[in-house]
Amino acid sequence: MKLNWSDVTPKRDFLNRRAFIALGAAATIASPAVALTGRASAYSTDEKPNSFEEITNYNNFYEFGMEKTDPAAYASKLTTDPWSIEIGGMVDRPGNYDVADIAPDNALEERIYRLRCVEAWSMVIPWLGVPLSGVLKKIGVQPSAKYVAFETLTRPAEMPGLSSPFMSWPYREGLRLDEAMHPLTLLATGLYDQPMPKQNGAPIRLVVPWKYGFKSIKSIIRITLTDKQPVSTWNVLQASEYGFYANVNPQVDHPRWSQASERRIGAGLFAGRQETQMFNGYGDEVAGLYAGMDLKTYY
Repeated sequence: MKLNWSDVTPKRDFLNRRAFIALGAAATIASPAVALTGRASAYSTDEKPNSFEEITNYNNFYEFGMEKTDPAAYASKLTTDPWSIEIGGMVDRPGNYDVADIAPDNALEERIYRLRCVEAWSMVIPWLGVPLSGVLKKIGVQPSAKYVAFETLTRPAEMPGLSSPFMSWPYREGLRLDEAMHPLTLLATGLYDQPMPKQNGAPIRLVVPWKYGFKSIKSIIRITLTDKQPVSTWNVLQASEYGFYANVNPQVDHPRWSQASERRIGAGLFAGRQETQMFNGYGDEVAGLYAGMDLKTYY
């Protein structure tokens, strides 16, 4: 069943949104260049962001290949319009929703977040998006739901990395419901002032800044509310190396390398490494989610 935000939004707000889109369409006709603007957010770091070129040319998106440059080289073939997300499971209003309804341009916030990869490199990225919590509240989360599961698109003709037997497809991830509802958790549709580049997870991806980057699943086509812990692709592939929680933790090393420090992409050849912060520096906001848990066991 295909749903629009009018099905879950007061009529006045829906009509205002449609008027905004009409104005935006007229502007697009007048100028082919697309630019997005997000409201400033108190959740942003004041650290200097990486350049657009660094962010879009050094990343992991294994559906396009195993090398850091493969996504930029091959993602241009990905068709991202039209695109809808199936939201289902333990929700009041299941259905297929357009990205424009989930994250309309006039609702976007700029969130400048640190990103820490489990491979011990890092960036600072100015995302544009909407809090996942707002989307889930509109959909209506049922009381029995405890987790949120996510799934990435699989389209072999456009994603050459899917031919690799190294991983199990589709790419899947999950969060505990309280993690998903945390105000830092973002559904991002852009970075800098541009729509999300295909190699970075167009048209919509998850961003969870206190977790290792592999938790921030790209090119989402399905969101499911469930009472069972969801499958996490890397956790299934090698549970001893990639935990379900995947919180950035300098005290818990990867079996093959230390997590105590990181290499900041773009910092220069002689910049050296910097110490990794617990929860990637977001401990004041999120540590309470894990009170009483042994984070060496629930890594």
